[in-house]
Amino acid sequence: MGGRFITLEGIDGAGKSTHLASLAARLASGGREVVTTREPGGTPLAERLRELLLHSPMDGLAETLLAFAARRDHLNRVIEPALARDATVLCDRFTDATFAYQGAGRGLPLEVLVQLEQWVQSGRQPDLTLWFDLPPAAAAQRRIAARSPDRFEQQDVAFFERVREGYLDRMRSAPERFVRIDAGQSAANVWSQIVGTLEARRW
Repeated sequence: MGGRFITLEGIDGAGKSTHLASLAARLASGGREVVTTREPGGTPLAERLRELLLHSPMDGLAETLLAFAARRDHLNRVIEPALARDATVLCDRFTDATFAYQGAGRGLPLEVLVQLEQWVQSGRQPDLTLWFDLPPAAAAQRRIAARSPDRFEQQDVAFFERVREGYLDRMRSAPERFVRIDAGQSAANVWSQIVGTLEARRW
């Protein structure tokens, strides 16, 4: 059957991380190996770069270059080896986040992101992307209640509106792999949407 690469995307506070463990357990219930990971991060090098991205001041281009450097190491050391042994890889964010945050949010030119994507990923794209879509104002309320904000979470609602539009653009460009999850519903209803997506693909 081959390995499957599934990503969860969405603005901070959309709730994707809440469902990651449940999704991994469901996918593993049939006996398949499931690897859960995240971006930026997933390897010792990528985790160090993550700390810089989240907490060190820098411009949008520096953010983008660090994100893709972390992604390259992550692909080489975790994602590609797991897919090669027919595991399912479940990743909290991937390249769509870079297009949304650094592209739409920070204003990086699309052609720069596309070129880096081609160089770093060698054609690798997720088989399925679950986009947890939530209005930025609602996500902001969730973040306030959950934790101290990092450098991205401190951005204003206008920034996250642009990020949301960036995700929408990515969905329009790849409708065959994107599924929009209405993250404004209850946790049970969000989970029902996820399960329905998997069942529609007979996964």
